[in-house]
Amino acid sequence: MQFARIIGNVVCTRKDDKLVGTKLLMVQPVSIEGEPKGNQLVAVDAVGAGEGELVLIVAGSSARQTKRTEGNPVDATIMAIVDFIEKDGKVVFKKSADK
Repeated sequence: MQFARIIGNVVCTRKDDKLVGTKLLMVQPVSIEGEPKGNQLVAVDAVGAGEGELVLIVAGSSARQTKRTEGNPVDATIMAIVDFIEKDGKVVFKKSADK
């Protein structure tokens, strides 16, 4: 799993039948401090995330382990929306304080 920030939507009017009804979002992997790291990618939204939210994504075969993506041709899935992160006894991220 890795942290990522939702940075946009991807709309495809034609796609494989197994992807019909899926919401595709553009994500930017980020460090725990929120700094971009790595390449942007498209992920299937399995949890109803929205633009700007901090999420957890999984990639590779793990991306096909949610109810929404099981057996589907996906390589990245948003599988959680982050509410807060505590590190070394301190809250380093809180959704309600996120700007």
